[in-house]
Amino acid sequence: MGTKRNLVNKGKVNSKQTLLEQIRADILINNICPDLAKTATNLVMGDGNINADIVFIGEAPGKKEDEQGIPFIGAAGKFLDKMLIEAGLVRSDVYITNIVKYRPPNNRDPNPAEKKAFWPYLVRQLDIIQPKIVVTLGRHSMEYFLPDQKISMVHGHPAHVSLGEIDVVVVPLYHPAAALYNGSLRVTLIEDFMKLSTIIKILEKEKEN
Repeated sequence: MGTKRNLVNKGKVNSKQTLLEQIRADILINNICPDLAKTATNLVMGDGNINADIVFIGEAPGKKEDEQGIPFIGAAGKFLDKMLIEAGLVRSDVYITNIVKYRPPNNRDPNPAEKKAFWPYLVRQLDIIQPKIVVTLGRHSMEYFLPDQKISMVHGHPAHVSLGEIDVVVVPLYHPAAALYNGSLRVTLIEDFMKLSTIIKILEKEKEN
């Protein structure tokens, strides 16, 4: 029986992986943000557990991420890894991605047109992974889920958001890069991080009732 269950689970993972790879193919076929594609080295899709309960979403790849094709591997990524450990998690427990999948030149902020172009592909990623919580890192990813909100007012607070056919619980957090050199933001971000496991437990209890 255990072997049969493992085969079923493996089939689900393979199916999800195939669907996620199709998103990558569609971005390339549809030539999304061609100006960014010209200056980028890699299309940076995501990294981690495709069956994760938590998906972290940043804004766009940086220099190291662009070079290696993996999100959050620079200084901000190392800080993110440390916070995951403090929250009782490891990187392989979660899935990490960005709204914009190409690095903007000179690490500038992604512009509204770029975020809009990539948004449908991010929603498809979430639809496939089906996380319990979506954690937005920074205002650029937050504003698409929680428009007209200020991160200083809503950080660390879960909100139910409908994305067409899927509903997600969004927890907005400050971006690790912003907290690296700001002591007060760093403390706030760590405190918010520590709430994530509690939020998951609360959501599980809500489903049971």
